[in-house]
Amino acid sequence: MAEERKSMIKVKPTKFNVGDIVKVDFIVIHPMDTGLLKDKKTGDAIPANYINNITFSLDGKPFTTMKVWETVSTNPYFSVNLKVPGEGTLTVDYTDNTGEKNTKSKKLKPKG
Repeated sequence: MAEERKSMIKVKPTKFNVGDIVKVDFIVIHPMDTGLLKDKKTGDAIPANYINNITFSLDGKPFTTMKVWETVSTNPYFSVNLKVPGEGTLTVDYTDNTGEKNTKSKKLKPKG
């Protein structure tokens, strides 16, 4: 079973109405190892371990997908814009090159 990584979804501004455009930030704790570095103590190569696919969805319907490469920094931060159609569940799914899959969700609750 894959390790459950810490991740977070933030929506800015925090108060919004139907039809507003909000910024959706996704942050995940992930090593993003390229496979090119060596362990300082042992000298062994650190195996590649990086996120390679991300999908942002609203109520199960993808609205943005990203192909990610090894060169993205450790603990990456991704940001997209979304025009709020109404209440729903915002979900971010990602996989890495080792086959690990994780999901994070957040309820969208417009004020008006």
